[in-house]
Amino acid sequence: MSNDAVVLTSVTKTYGTGDRAVRALDGVSLTLPTGSFTAVMGPSGSGKSTLLQVAAGLDRPDGGSVVLGGTELTGRSEKELTLLRRDRIGFVFQQFNLMPMLSAEQNIALPLRLAGRKPARGALREALERVGLAGRAHHRPTEMSGGQQQRVALARALITRPDVLFGDEPTGALDSTTGREVLTLLRGLADDGGQTIVMVTHDPQAASFADRVVFLVDGGITGELARPSAPEIAARMTELEEISC
Repeated sequence: MSNDAVVLTSVTKTYGTGDRAVRALDGVSLTLPTGSFTAVMGPSGSGKSTLLQVAAGLDRPDGGSVVLGGTELTGRSEKELTLLRRDRIGFVFQQFNLMPMLSAEQNIALPLRLAGRKPARGALREALERVGLAGRAHHRPTEMSGGQQQRVALARALITRPDVLFGDEPTGALDSTTGREVLTLLRGLADDGGQTIVMVTHDPQAASFADRVVFLVDGGITGELARPSAPEIAARMTELEEISC
């Protein structure tokens, strides 16, 4: 079996037609090894969110191939993609998207219950412990800080033991200290648990927690940095923004 969690090959995606057509992805090829932590960055409109959505099976490419854990996504039915996303993919977004009337424990269990599955004995407790919220099982979102809510969202995304965890600006709504705590948690998931993480971010400090940073401009990959510092990332982003203007 391949040791790659996600493989994109010559992926294209265009929105609109004629004069209004926008090429969001232009022949993107990218390999994400299992257990890696990858940050995706680029100027506004560079295709970051589209890349995330296509890689996660949320959107269909116009051309090319997307393979998740050895499974080709291209050409699969909506039902097949829904089942695959439910069982093998986790999502964390800038907004926590927790159900306000449910406790932390109930929010975490929601993906399993929607799939008609009962959480294994002790699984919810272990999920809360994994994100440092062992004492918050019965607290509702309004009784928790933003950082604690994002930790619950992480636990919810991980409860199905997904192949890949996708994050779209997961620390964008958090202050710098709380964001650093969540990023340290993500770093630990990759280092200690072998979790594959793909994160879109505009923040060089957040991206510095990743193994590598992949840069997009006008729908194409224009380079990457391995284990870079925040200043190195910021300098590269400044260069790319000048080019794209």
